[in-house]
Amino acid sequence: MAKRVLILSSSPRRGGNSDRLCDEFLRGAAEAGHDAEKIFLRDRTIGYCTGCGACSRDGKPCPQRDDAAEIIDKMVRADVIAMATPVYFYTMAAQMKTLIDRCCARYTEISGKEFYLLLTAAEEEREKMLRTADTFQGFFDCLEEPHLRATVFGTGVWHAGEIAGHPALREAYEAGKGI
Repeated sequence: MAKRVLILSSSPRRGGNSDRLCDEFLRGAAEAGHDAEKIFLRDRTIGYCTGCGACSRDGKPCPQRDDAAEIIDKMVRADVIAMATPVYFYTMAAQMKTLIDRCCARYTEISGKEFYLLLTAAEEEREKMLRTADTFQGFFDCLEEPHLRATVFGTGVWHAGEIAGHPALREAYEAGKGI
């Protein structure tokens, strides 16, 4: 049965290393017959959470008029969510963190999802990249029944294109195909 797959790329560079992992994950998911879509967060307008409390105190939708509501709606409807980021100072890119913060109004609806993490960094040591995976775990811990299926680590890549030939590309493809 085909699943709805949403891939969130927080790379600031189109075709950057983590964005390339997204493309391979997307290719695998599509070849497996799933309905897959990639959203390049850089192309979207997502404002910071202002802490106004409208969503939590009043139960109203976020008053900001930007692209966050549409993306979060897709997260709620998806069966599978792949979240990709380059690693900056051992944590996720600001584009991804900003989107996660904006999930406050509807995070209780993001339940029972399968998650995949696609991470790239100049760092050679995979163990140090676990810190970044742990920052995502903080988000997952607030969700009902999240299922982290795999984390793909693209280590030792910094400049755009350095991921070419890296085993992480194949891992991302296989992860998407194995959904």
